[in-house]
Amino acid sequence: MKQFSKKNIAIIGVGLIGGSFALRLHEKKLAHQLIGVEADEQHAQQALELELVDHICSLEEAIKEADVLLLTIPVNEICDLLPSILDQISGQQIVLDAGSTKEAITRSIKDHPNRKRFVPTHPMWGTEHRGPGAAVQTAFQSKSVVICDTADCDTDALEWVIHMYEKIGMQVLEMTAKEHDIHTAYISHISHITSFALANTVLAKEQEAKTIFDLASSGFESTVRLAKSNPGMWLPILLQNKDNITEVLDEHIKQLHAFRTAITGAESEQLLQLILKANQIKKILK
Repeated sequence: MKQFSKKNIAIIGVGLIGGSFALRLHEKKLAHQLIGVEADEQHAQQALELELVDHICSLEEAIKEADVLLLTIPVNEICDLLPSILDQISGQQIVLDAGSTKEAITRSIKDHPNRKRFVPTHPMWGTEHRGPGAAVQTAFQSKSVVICDTADCDTDALEWVIHMYEKIGMQVLEMTAKEHDIHTAYISHISHITSFALANTVLAKEQEAKTIFDLASSGFESTVRLAKSNPGMWLPILLQNKDNITEVLDEHIKQLHAFRTAITGAESEQLLQLILKANQIKKILK
C-alpha cells in the first residue's frame, strides 16, 4: 500500500464545509498543519477559537506555506480565484475544490499550464447551516464524493486526493464535469429550488408566523429545511448550472401539473397512479 505523508493543508473558506473538513483532517491525522484563509473576520476568529485551524493568514501567504490548497468557497469565487492560485503554485502543490458545480470551474482553467495540479471534487454532504460554528465532526462519513475529469489531473495529485477522501470515510465516484452537473441538477439542485419555492408558497398564504410554527409537522419541516440554506452559496450554483436546472424544472413543473389536473378533476385513479409511481423511489432510497 502506498504511504502518504502528512501535509500542510490550507482551507480557503472556513465555514460549514471548510470547518467540517478541518475536523475530519485533524481526526484522521492527514494534516501536519491546518492553515485557514477566511475573508469574514468574525468567522476567522471563531475558527481559531474552535481550534479548527492552527492559524489564519492571507491567501498569498497560504499559497507559500501549503502543500495542498482546498477551496470551500462559493462556486463563483472559485472561478474567480482559481486561475490566480494556479499562477502562483509550484509543480508539487495540489489544489482541489468542493464546489457543487464543475463545468464552469474546470472551464475557467482549461488551458492553464498548471491545470494538472487541480483536482475538481464535490463531496456530497452539507446542511442548511453556515459558518465555522456549524462544522460537524462526522461530516462526510459514508457519503459519496465525485471527482471529475481525472485524466486531466497529475497522477500524484489525484492519488493524494483519493487517499484523503477515503481516509475521511467517503466513497469515491468518477465522472466528467458535464455528467456531474447534469446529475446534481436532478438530485441536489432541484431539491433546494423546490424547498425555496415551497417556503415562499407557505409564507405567501400563511400570514401568521405562530400558526405556521404551531401546525408545522416534521414532514413539512424536513421538506423546507433546505430553504434555510445560505443564499450566498446557492445563487451562483443555480446560475452556473442554469441549463441543466432549467431542463429539470420543466420536468418538475410537468409533474406538478399532472398532480394538479388529477386533484382538480377528482380523478382518484390517476392520482393513485401518480403516488404509486412516486413510491417506486423506495426501491432506490431505502
